[in-house]
Amino acid sequence: MKFYRPIILLVTVAMFAMTSCGSSTSSAEKGIITHTVFFKLKHPKGSEAEKEFLAQAVALKSINTVMNMTQVTEIGKKNDFDWGLTMQFKNQADYDTYSNHPDHVEFVKNVWEKEVVDFMEIDYTIE
Repeated sequence: MKFYRPIILLVTVAMFAMTSCGSSTSSAEKGIITHTVFFKLKHPKGSEAEKEFLAQAVALKSINTVMNMTQVTEIGKKNDFDWGLTMQFKNQADYDTYSNHPDHVEFVKNVWEKEVVDFMEIDYTIE
């Protein structure tokens, strides 16, 4: 699994580059933080426990600094992850607000740490 982490990072960066190349980036987009996390759960695919976990994760979009949260399904065969979440923040202060928000802290402690068996987090900005 560790072998594939650099590949996933490269694919994520390449996907970002392909979607941003050829398009003009407004000054409002520069500096926006995109937070991504790909993960594998201990629950069987399609189980009620998996559905409940995903619902709780997506509910974090209610934190007022979160922009454009998306739940994604991993379709590649080069890693063991099943799910991903992406979201954006206007700036580091908004990202920090999310990271330290009681709902996020509680979710990580009481749900994420108990139900996620592996994950990779990548955060980046548009330059």
